[in-house]
Amino acid sequence: MQRFLGKKFISAFSRPPCVRLFSTSHVANSKVAVSQFEPDQFIDYDGIASNVAVVKNRLKHPLTLAEKLLYGHLDAPKTQEIERGTSYLRLRPDRVAMQDATAQMAMLQFISSGLAKVAVPSTIHCDHLIEAQLGADQDLAKAKEMNEEVYRFLASAGAKYGVGFWKPGSGIIHQILLENYAFPGLLMIGTDSHTPNGGGLAGACIGVGGADAVDVMAGLPWELKCPKVIGVKLTGELKGWSSPKDIILEVANLLTVAGGTGAIIEYFGPGVESVSCTGMATVCNMGAEIGATTSVFPFNSRMADYLKATNREAVAAASDAFKQYLTADEGAHYDQILSINLSELEPRVNGPFTPDLAHPISTLGEAAQANNWPMDIKVALIGSCTNSSYEDMCKSASIARQALKHGLKAKSQFTVTPGSEQIRATMERDGLSEPLRAIGGVVLANACGPCIGQWNRQDVKKGEANTIITSYNRNFTGRNDANPATHAFVASPEIVTALALAGNLAFNPETDSLTAPDGHQFKLKSPYGDELPEKGFDPGQDTYQAPPTDCSSLSVEIDPSSQRLALLSPFDKWDGQDLIDMPILIKVKGKCTTDHISAAGPWLKYRGHLDNLSNNLLIGAVNADNDKMNWVKNQLSGVYAEVPQVARDYKAQGVPWVVVAGENYGEGSSREHAALEPRHLGGRAVIVISFARIHETNLKKQGILPLIFSDQQDYQKVHPDDRLSLVDLAHLAPGKPVRCVMKHSDGTSEEISLLHTLNEPQIEWFIAGSALNRMAELASQ
Repeated sequence: MQRFLGKKFISAFSRPPCVRLFSTSHVANSKVAVSQFEPDQFIDYDGIASNVAVVKNRLKHPLTLAEKLLYGHLDAPKTQEIERGTSYLRLRPDRVAMQDATAQMAMLQFISSGLAKVAVPSTIHCDHLIEAQLGADQDLAKAKEMNEEVYRFLASAGAKYGVGFWKPGSGIIHQILLENYAFPGLLMIGTDSHTPNGGGLAGACIGVGGADAVDVMAGLPWELKCPKVIGVKLTGELKGWSSPKDIILEVANLLTVAGGTGAIIEYFGPGVESVSCTGMATVCNMGAEIGATTSVFPFNSRMADYLKATNREAVAAASDAFKQYLTADEGAHYDQILSINLSELEPRVNGPFTPDLAHPISTLGEAAQANNWPMDIKVALIGSCTNSSYEDMCKSASIARQALKHGLKAKSQFTVTPGSEQIRATMERDGLSEPLRAIGGVVLANACGPCIGQWNRQDVKKGEANTIITSYNRNFTGRNDANPATHAFVASPEIVTALALAGNLAFNPETDSLTAPDGHQFKLKSPYGDELPEKGFDPGQDTYQAPPTDCSSLSVEIDPSSQRLALLSPFDKWDGQDLIDMPILIKVKGKCTTDHISAAGPWLKYRGHLDNLSNNLLIGAVNADNDKMNWVKNQLSGVYAEVPQVARDYKAQGVPWVVVAGENYGEGSSREHAALEPRHLGGRAVIVISFARIHETNLKKQGILPLIFSDQQDYQKVHPDDRLSLVDLAHLAPGKPVRCVMKHSDGTSEEISLLHTLNEPQIEWFIAGSALNRMAELASQ
């Protein structure tokens, strides 16, 4: 296995691992640890303040909060080019977080670096590999047995390289981060698209692929295209059945799934004060569904209360003293401003099949009937990283108690997913789980479960049309249960609970009555619940493994015959030649998320074994040639076969290939496997109308050319059986279009122009074969 970074590389190209010092000129005269688990690492508010002062002096204009958070972490604030939507910022994140499905590949890449220890505080969280079926205890026990090899690898790799390890059953990564690690002013990257959850504590928390995480763990600056800033002004206050979830459901309605691409969503205005800290986290979490780089709220008393409730009084005090850097300047410029009056915000239910199709609860039933969506709700599911706070569970429990007083249970199947062991333990202590179980609820493990497709669903057959409603964040086709006929809707936990009692999409809890078993009718009162537990949080079981102080004698072993883990080999370098007559592996029709490119669910078990995982490449994408999934024509043999099989045949014959697709290609998850798989199977370019941010970066990191039609209509000109040539690549340069010659099956040819966003270092990744290969080249110089 090639080792990519040596001591020479570290000294020449990276900042060495260091303790971030907490200076005293702006805050109380003390040091404040970044977390209870890292008592020797301190919040560097002075460093942020110094950087912000330099940038403000240069730009000569007020700054948004988003700008303060990013510019406060610039690697070179005096010389950094800063232009929203254009320049690439070189940043120094404070922390890296990884969930277990993406951590496997990230740690395999970090092992390749040859470094002895991560350069910034980092953690691994075991939340993605636990399949929901029977209930918390049985499902967790089964997961530990089935995934023992992977958990052992991640635990040992964490111990070896200084990474904290949260064991299976700890909870969902984003809830753990909010409870323990997020703080106002933080810049964190995480290998999960819902990392922006931390914006509920005024941090810039951004989802990335594993290769970006490796850069930061190796001590390198992290590169991000300078985002635009979309402001959302909140006025009024939430009341009745309206909840924080409805804010983001409405923003998704206004901006659509691509409307936030290349931008940070920043909330401000007097309405912010009516939203709890965990409610703000909900809003920021689901900002991933509109393509936003991240989302953020300004620091306020609700955040301070949450910090104190989670035993971080010192952080709360320091943040309050630093408040001027944790709010936008008066007169700060936003590229776009939306306004939402919370007093007029009606509860929303979004779906099916996309999270931006919004329906006020008063019109949901009418829309469902008009579109012939299945009216009966088969399963209602609450929890997930988006909505599993104490407040969320309190409100759902309040609805359940009302139903029980009238002898009513849920008509739909009903599941409850606590966000963390702390939430689970506190729910049990405070009697929240009891009424949820009593109406028919099954409490699942503290894990992602059905939200990411980890659901062994038995009540419907694949292909059977049915409706489910969740308090999750994502509802793409087949996302939750791998059934493309499942109509999935997303809403707040309280709306989901109410609809579970009614069992039908036509029910409006604001106006309609429920019928008790004895025939009498009653209306539900609006939900209520404590924002924070009066008795404090119960931490539950200790599920954290701290890395040892001395890890030099430890080793990480991978069984060479393993079908779940495999060390990585470097990708081949570009040979300097144009890419001529490439067949189109697939011309994708319609929406193509990372779930379509690299499915989750049962495939999660191969996330550490690239070759095995590649057998799911693009199996969920619809072929424009025949409107079928996973059935494409092999242009060499003329025979139709499954997508991965055709890709493997092209690779075996030394034929590079290309993918053609439409808008917002790669939206959804941060999984870099959706870029690793096509590269592993011989893909060299992806040509689309537009990209989702994270996926475009992931393609660049793996040496694949992400290209964009300069004229969107050119997508229609491409025939699935065309041969495409990318010419004059020797002169590939930032801002210079790429020439593409299309050779049609009738013998005619035409040329189109393709755009790209590659800068000079990213072009070097392509030439070297990948970003890791480029690291190796620099290390050897």
